[in-house]
Amino acid sequence: MTIPLASSRHPVTTPQRPLMRAPQPRANVPMTRNFEVAALRADDKMHVAQHQAPALPLFDNAFCAFTRGSLMSTPLGDVAVEDLQPGEALNTSTGEPAKILWIGSSTFVPANPERRMPLIRIMADTFGPSRPSSFLTVGPSARLLQVPHHLRGEANGTRLFTLASEFIDGVNVIEVCPPTPVRMFHICLDRQAAINVDGMEMETYHPGSAAIRSVSHPMRDLFLSMFPHISHARDFGPLAHPRAPETETTNVN
Repeated sequence: MTIPLASSRHPVTTPQRPLMRAPQPRANVPMTRNFEVAALRADDKMHVAQHQAPALPLFDNAFCAFTRGSLMSTPLGDVAVEDLQPGEALNTSTGEPAKILWIGSSTFVPANPERRMPLIRIMADTFGPSRPSSFLTVGPSARLLQVPHHLRGEANGTRLFTLASEFIDGVNVIEVCPPTPVRMFHICLDRQAAINVDGMEMETYHPGSAAIRSVSHPMRDLFLSMFPHISHARDFGPLAHPRAPETETTNVN
């Protein structure tokens, strides 16, 4: 039996390939992060919780001041920040210890291209003998009780809380951006204060007045829920010292 060849009246057709759709752009979903909180509530009961929130400056800044191993001065001696517990006391620059009410921590990847957060490394004796006592690595929201060089003529002896990043000079204070996860911490006391960290006077956490006003009500409520020892933003109290104005290159609130 002979199979007839296809003619022009009966053309041979081939199955059509399905059309390939162009890849759709990725939705602009904000990066989120897990934040861990240990706090002493108003009734003196311990509160431990984990929160998930957008990786926005308002949230990140409350958790990224002190790196693991930073030594805090307490009435019983120096203690690494990761070993502190709410209810314990830290020495302050006034000479009077203050009680720890809140410790927040989270894991950050400083070199993450979605939210780059360089650390600041301060070499030993940069600000004077034993200031710091050895090299000290702090997070992007860390503030020193130190007047920046460009404001020394205007400060008139007033000590200011100044972001550590303002002192970067490429020699004694440098930026480091490891690609691996880094655990960082911040601390609230029963009053805002300067504490001794490896020989440096540094600021305990306070969001500042502008940071909370700049976000939506849902974000504000989520943020305040991370601080079970307070009920309103004003409960953070006053700043222990004024803050130095930030340069235009600074992204921390």
